[in-house]
Amino acid sequence: MSQRLAVTAWESLFRAQVGVMRALSADFPSHDLSLNEYDVLFNLSQQPDRSARLRDINQLVLLSQPSVSRLVDRLVARGLVEKLPDTHDRRGTIVRITDQGFDHYRAVAVTHMRTIDSIMSEALTPDELRQLAALTDKLRCPDSDPDEGACPGSELEAAEAQARAQPQA
Repeated sequence: MSQRLAVTAWESLFRAQVGVMRALSADFPSHDLSLNEYDVLFNLSQQPDRSARLRDINQLVLLSQPSVSRLVDRLVARGLVEKLPDTHDRRGTIVRITDQGFDHYRAVAVTHMRTIDSIMSEALTPDELRQLAALTDKLRCPDSDPDEGACPGSELEAAEAQARAQPQA
């Protein structure tokens, strides 16, 4: 494979991601919750007990560690998350989404997911969406076995099962 092809593919992927994110940002359904705050609440909502160590949140979102700490502090002040001592590491902090935070996240998520569906489904067929998910999983976890679904955060199989279970309109 030529280096030029890899660079061209990367630039195309990056530009597509920027374009989609701009469209999502322009149509984000909340005026009191930023996309970054939503991202933290989304990631917490996906964790066991809806909580995670602060340093693990840093790995899940695309912000610097000091920015995540300040963002979490703002969410605490608004009652959307709480900070608790880590019982396994006294230096660590657990961040947990509150019931109020989860309810707020869900209210925004319903509309936000419709926007994501609209943007993605208008541009790609269901087969192309599956292929895109598989390719991006492969980029994120190049050493994982695609048949075992070993890439953390991959929801392709669960999404397909859910789509098959939903009645067709």
